[in-house]
Amino acid sequence: MHLLATADEMRAMDREAISSYGIPGIVLMENAGRACAEFLEREFSTLRNLSVAVVCGKGNNGGDGFVIGRHLANLGSTVDVFLLAPPRGIKGDAKTNLSILAKIAKKSQRVNIKQIQNAFPSSRSYDILIDAMFGTGFSGNVRGGYLKAIQWMNDSGKKIIAVDIASGVNASTGAVGNAAVMASATVTMGSRKIGQCVGEGRVRTGSLVVADIGIPITAKAKGKCHLVEEKDVAASLPEISLLAHKYSRGKLLIIGGSRKYTGAPVMAAQAAMRAGTGATILAIPEGIRDVLAKKLTEVMLLPCRETSMGSLHHDAIPLLLERSKWADAVAIGPGLSRDDETLGLVRELLSGIDRPILLDADALHALKGNHHLLKNRKVPTVLTPHYGEFSDLTGLSKEETESDPVASGRRFAKSLKSVLVLKGGPTVIGTTEGNVFVNSTGNPGMATIGSGDVLTGMIGSLLAQRMEPEHAAVAGVFLHGRAGDLAAKEHGTRSLMALDIAAKIPLAVKGLSE
Repeated sequence: MHLLATADEMRAMDREAISSYGIPGIVLMENAGRACAEFLEREFSTLRNLSVAVVCGKGNNGGDGFVIGRHLANLGSTVDVFLLAPPRGIKGDAKTNLSILAKIAKKSQRVNIKQIQNAFPSSRSYDILIDAMFGTGFSGNVRGGYLKAIQWMNDSGKKIIAVDIASGVNASTGAVGNAAVMASATVTMGSRKIGQCVGEGRVRTGSLVVADIGIPITAKAKGKCHLVEEKDVAASLPEISLLAHKYSRGKLLIIGGSRKYTGAPVMAAQAAMRAGTGATILAIPEGIRDVLAKKLTEVMLLPCRETSMGSLHHDAIPLLLERSKWADAVAIGPGLSRDDETLGLVRELLSGIDRPILLDADALHALKGNHHLLKNRKVPTVLTPHYGEFSDLTGLSKEETESDPVASGRRFAKSLKSVLVLKGGPTVIGTTEGNVFVNSTGNPGMATIGSGDVLTGMIGSLLAQRMEPEHAAVAGVFLHGRAGDLAAKEHGTRSLMALDIAAKIPLAVKGLSE
């Protein structure tokens, strides 16, 4: 898995490379600038006779920009370097590289250093714009000349390449204040940053390239947030024994459905079977049995007593507890409804079932004000809320969660002693040990009704196949996104439906296995 670093973790890596390993900071800066120039050379085939504007701040990010300007000039570009701070305010390694560039500018017509006082020149004369204003330490709002520079770059219509991170993006959270560069691509140093993979920062980053600037691998191994890779998920999937039979491949009990919502449990059950469960029982209110029997052939139905509202009755508890002993895992929630009596049933099942449980959709509402039910469980629990459900569950506003989904996922997974699947773009998985995994698959078309029910079935299936809860959650989310991507190739994102995602589960699993 790829490490996703916070701003503090990235600073610690830099310090360790310099102090513990003796790599001079100016060497790291040189490597960073050269890596950006090499990326541009690959992207544009040749840089000869191109016109490039490099917009530099006063810190080390600006220092990277000075190195870039020097290398681009050597490769045949005409480079205008714009200083957003007076030269006397530039210190350390950045000052050294500015001094080198200034000496070159005196002897070469390919390099011009310009200090911006008021307005930028027309951007039409440039082929490429380089953003080297802020590094990973920035947070908050952009002001003064920096704000004007960002507006100038974004209004240009030109390709914008960000150095390390798009200026204005919080590297740790992905939050954006009043402005941020909209980069076409970002060349980031040493490690991906959390803020480049979540929130608004994900949009502002463009295509992301990680440059090896010489920071030792041992200096990168301390973070607790990772981007999920295909090879990690492939390695975690359970193998099917030659001696397997239907009950050895995982038995899943799904509890859900109501008179109002008959489609959700169907999608969850079908997805579970497609994800590899050997046997699935779907426990439903008795009044919808005939409807579901016409839609499901491989899934066993367990009709239960229903309330006057057509949802599961409290009297169904003994039967459900008995059937849970058969199962390897239990998923509760798809189409359940928020009937008070049914939510009470969920709370009693949480206390009585000694199998791994996944809670989704309406079942999550049974936990409001009842977090002790999760904390008291002796066996694993997986929660799969979207941002609205997460807000109801925790009291945290959607805006607070969106501003830092990684921290929110980490905090509440530990607090609730559960694996937390925080569904969004992208989905974030938090574990009870404080680790966080950011999913790398999926597309906006998957934001459609029923998509979450398909995910419930997939994760529930992997839990029933006796995967560790965090591995089941990570693999289920990754495969769900992969199936959505395959479906989008066929149908497009605008017309995507949940059943399209479910239909591609076999190809997603097959591709990963191969």
